[in-house]
Amino acid sequence: MTWHDPGVTSGSAADQRLRDLARLRRVRDRIDREYAQPLDVEALARGAHMSAGHLSREFRAAFGESPYAYLMTRRIERAMALLRRGDLSVTEVCFAVGCSSLGTFSTRFAELVGMPPSVYRRQEGRATAGMPACVAKRVTRPVRNREAPAPEPSLA
Repeated sequence: MTWHDPGVTSGSAADQRLRDLARLRRVRDRIDREYAQPLDVEALARGAHMSAGHLSREFRAAFGESPYAYLMTRRIERAMALLRRGDLSVTEVCFAVGCSSLGTFSTRFAELVGMPPSVYRRQEGRATAGMPACVAKRVTRPVRNREAPAPEPSLA
């Protein structure tokens, strides 16, 4: 019969969990840096030496959303800033932030922001005029981990 030290196993499991979290942070950092590049879960998983399914499960457990949802949120945040500037069309912004489908971009934008990108471009460009960029970014940040709140019903 062999003797088994539970402290070694616990330490090893805890060490492995820390290594996994470090890999997940590197994946998140890569998304933050390379959001405009053609990224998909398979490519991110290969870079982290994990399967796509394992990466998705672990990323969601650590950060509360899937790697794809996190990537799209980053892209939409950047798109919001570009649309507020007002010098690019919605299509140009879509491709500038790394989306390859205008339909998917517009749908996800509307889910997160509560309005289509064309409406946002018209309305928010004026709303943040004169506001410091750091403040504009904070007050216009998209909703994470679900959709934008439903608009108030109009009584007019």
